[in-house]
Amino acid sequence: MKLASTLQRAVPEVSKFLTVGLAAYVVDVGLFNLLRYGGEVALLAEKPLTAKAVSTVCAIFVAYTGNKLWTYGSRSGQTIPRELIIFFAINGVAMAIALVCLWISHYALGLTSPLADNIAANIVGIGLGTLFRFFAYRRWVFVD
Repeated sequence: MKLASTLQRAVPEVSKFLTVGLAAYVVDVGLFNLLRYGGEVALLAEKPLTAKAVSTVCAIFVAYTGNKLWTYGSRSGQTIPRELIIFFAINGVAMAIALVCLWISHYALGLTSPLADNIAANIVGIGLGTLFRFFAYRRWVFVD
């Protein structure tokens, strides 16, 4: 019974977290692909790690705003400067996870196609980073 009530209470939070994450994901993947494969305007066509870092930083701002105002809006356990520092540190770790996945695929394994880059960075990397972020936000950023 206790497990069922805990899960029932967690569903709205998880749903909001995933919705905000989806918005940030669209920004991240869209910008990454524009920077890498946007034709003649592809500013970072030969720099996959830089493109991923830029797109992730932009997505981090979307994620902070959505999570602060909506997902965890009722929690006010920390000062905003401290919360921001911890939030960006956690997202730095999550970005490193995605960059390592992309580096391994692109440089170590030599899988350099747009599909390989997107799978490594935007499916595997973001997927692992999202799991890390969900638990880290609840534990260290948006605390009660």
